[in-house]
Amino acid sequence: MRRGTAYVTLLLLAALVPRAVAAGPALVIELSNNKVLYAEEADSTWYPASLTKMMTAYLVFEALKGGKLDLKTKISCSATANGQPPSKIGLPVGGQMSVDHGLQALIIKSANDVAVMLAEAVAGSEPAFVAQMNATAKRLGMERTSFVNPNGLPSPQQVTTARDLAKLARAIINDYPEYAHYWMKPEMRLGKQRLVTHNGLLRSFEGADGMKTGFTCDSGFNVVATATRDNRRIIAVVLGDHSSGERNVRAASLLEYGFQQHGWKQLFNSTTIDNMPLASASPVKSVRTGVTSWGCNERKARTAKAGAGKKRTAAKAAKKKLATEAAEKPAPVTLDVVPDAGGEPATVELRGTMPPPAAASFQQQ
Repeated sequence: MRRGTAYVTLLLLAALVPRAVAAGPALVIELSNNKVLYAEEADSTWYPASLTKMMTAYLVFEALKGGKLDLKTKISCSATANGQPPSKIGLPVGGQMSVDHGLQALIIKSANDVAVMLAEAVAGSEPAFVAQMNATAKRLGMERTSFVNPNGLPSPQQVTTARDLAKLARAIINDYPEYAHYWMKPEMRLGKQRLVTHNGLLRSFEGADGMKTGFTCDSGFNVVATATRDNRRIIAVVLGDHSSGERNVRAASLLEYGFQQHGWKQLFNSTTIDNMPLASASPVKSVRTGVTSWGCNERKARTAKAGAGKKRTAAKAAKKKLATEAAEKPAPVTLDVVPDAGGEPATVELRGTMPPPAAASFQQQ
């Protein structure tokens, strides 16, 4: 895992290089003291997409704590829930599942139909649940957040900010630590189905322990990510990247940066997500034209697919050529040798690998 940390550090350096297309808002905070370690357009409104489900889960946790539901309670699929577009579980009208499985499907699968099922179980109807979402957002100090549905499906009025999402993440962690395992799970089983999380950081970043991803064409690829090392927990919010790969790299880079900000580096930093001056409001942006995904930017997606096809063809041809040459004649191995004084063994430097293998040695002749 330390090798992964070194690699992510390199990604951080790469992320600091200006890109042709600017990324969306971002925010990094330390949970223990709420200090802002990095902020980029943290108060700019953005489409939350499935990050909305963080609030849906928060209200389900609240209902569990209040005794209105328990994890074994069966929730039913209404016609409204059944009519939600993917991502979804796809239960028929009248189908049921437990609240426990519902929370897993909400967080891991990001199931839009299950979000409505849970909303109806908590509040009786979707509109009543949305009213609770907005009241809770106001109570948590999410000043520029507005919800119109429990799953994050596109709506011009469904907006939030990086700062507001960090406040929501903080509330989830602090208020309901007993449900932390839902955010950590990389996969779930539902019958014979194996459902895998979209949060790739859970498998690739050292210390990653939550939370949620989101995507629509207009929002781009979003994530609220948390990680813990040496009893320090960092929250990173990343919005509006053009691919899931870019999102993961940017979030990992910012988390790594957050872990490097400690001790004297933060001695004079008194800025928190609560006292940071509120920036002036700006209209919500869409990144649809820059997103690499089918259904968002058809021409770009076709170009990407064609380019990938050409690369695969070229790779196969090169592999075949190398195999043929190897069969005809053993390929020589060229090593760069750094001679040592006094006839001591020299080091053989193998270039072009990252991380480098252990250095080899041989006796000069």
